[in-house]
Amino acid sequence: MMKIIGPEELPFNIKSPIHPETMEKVRKIIADIILRGDEAVKEYTLLFDGIDLLSLRVDSKEIKKAENKISSELKKSLRMALENLYLFSEKQMEVLDKLKELKVEVKPGVTATQRIIPLNRVGIYVPGGRYPLVSSLLMAGVPARVAGVKEIAVCSPPGANGNLNPVILYAASLLNIEEIFSIGGAQAIAALAVGTQSIKPVDKIVGPGNIYVTAAKKELYGQVGIDFIAGPTELLIIADQTANPELVASDLIAQAEHDPMACPWLITDNQNLAEKVRAEITKQLREMRISAIAARSLEKNGLIVILDHLEEAVELANQIAPEHLSLMVENPGLIFALLRNYGSLFVGELTAETLGDYSSGLNHILPTNRAARYTGGLSVKDFLKFQAGLEVSPEGLEEIGPAAICLAEAEGLAGHAASIRRRLKISKAK
Repeated sequence: MMKIIGPEELPFNIKSPIHPETMEKVRKIIADIILRGDEAVKEYTLLFDGIDLLSLRVDSKEIKKAENKISSELKKSLRMALENLYLFSEKQMEVLDKLKELKVEVKPGVTATQRIIPLNRVGIYVPGGRYPLVSSLLMAGVPARVAGVKEIAVCSPPGANGNLNPVILYAASLLNIEEIFSIGGAQAIAALAVGTQSIKPVDKIVGPGNIYVTAAKKELYGQVGIDFIAGPTELLIIADQTANPELVASDLIAQAEHDPMACPWLITDNQNLAEKVRAEITKQLREMRISAIAARSLEKNGLIVILDHLEEAVELANQIAPEHLSLMVENPGLIFALLRNYGSLFVGELTAETLGDYSSGLNHILPTNRAARYTGGLSVKDFLKFQAGLEVSPEGLEEIGPAAICLAEAEGLAGHAASIRRRLKISKAK
């Protein structure tokens, strides 16, 4: 049963630290893969997944067969999700296109430039298991393609039969991705980052995963780019007396079923609503075929926070900085502009957070652990890099050179100052 608490009891330091033992295991896996490559990856796949792989890469014939193994309804749903993601990502790209080519004359003869180019090669991690998260492949693959990434490699753990789920292979084909590897866990992240005999290293790795995947991304960050150090999923609902308890409860349950460590929270100023939501949760868990994971998450991490005034909810939400923030209030416009820290926002009782997970065009790869204070969700921008340039004429060197010499000397960097003095001398002599 979800706990009902006051705001003073709310734990603001929401963190999911990676245990040192986990980090140490991951470091050993990474070191082994650096040393032995494919052989090590295969051994860890046998150890952790129970699958003895002959080849890491999925055969192109298997990718082609996948279309015949899934229902027409599922294929139609995947195409809709893909279409909406492409539309939103392309609109994001239109905004960025306005910044792409920048040329500014800072001073006479001093020209600063900027260009934005796509990353060359990206790795996407797709969680597997009994129910593979194919939506994560779409969420990462579409913005990468729209950004102009040429090479995309996908890693996902094999199923019990040693093969990848056909829905992942079909989704990859929709994205024109042919480089797919049947490996998961820390060994997949290490292989993507450092490369093996079968896997060419990537420039950046994106996509969610378990604690070992997260630990490997954290350990290898710097050698390879990553999206986030993500923790368990989070949903914060702000609701008043007009909210529908049935819908509030269903959204909290939906978020809770992701992970036993998921954080489903409700903030309200109405005690009656809080009690009705708790009763609805009990009822829905009993009536629906919901996994025990949801019940454990709600009992362990679920919180209902009662406030004296709903205005306090804005301050709390900005401090919590949740991955998902849902507004089920009579006048959302009154607080919308004041909300600053969230991964994605869902406004109104018909706007289920689950729509953001699948078919709305929004990206569901989002910051957790309060990272929404300083970053947003995955987007086209994450697959682009901004590159600055400079061109200086003799006139420009005369304009800005002396100031640079002065600053270099203030920092005790004589070589810096000398490099400019020599250019000034050569320029004046011409």
